[in-house]
Amino acid sequence: MGSIRTFLVDDSPEFLESAAGFLALQPAIQVVGRACSAQDALEQVPRLRPDLVLMDWAMPGMTGLEATRTLKTLPGSPRIIILTIYDIPKYRTEARVAGADGFISKPDFVVQLPPLIQHLFSDSAAG
Repeated sequence: MGSIRTFLVDDSPEFLESAAGFLALQPAIQVVGRACSAQDALEQVPRLRPDLVLMDWAMPGMTGLEATRTLKTLPGSPRIIILTIYDIPKYRTEARVAGADGFISKPDFVVQLPPLIQHLFSDSAAG
């Protein structure tokens, strides 16, 4: 498996910085861009063509779910993992319906993200 080109979307500059720092320690991950809004992500993702987008659920203006729905209509759309502070079943269901490939609560980010990425990009899941 080559480097997984990853794009981060969150309205918190602090979270973007800490997530990018954590991902920099993961040998299979390359952060190719960041956006502070869903709208900004919709402009950058088609140009950068990442393999994976880590998308915050709640942002001012357009939500991460709306952006996920839009990105999933693109040819060769990236895999998308929704991130939120609130890990509740309703949110998980809504993320799945929007087309998200995964869902992680921010408090569990460091523990849950590496195995989820490995699962999403394993040979069996890539087909």
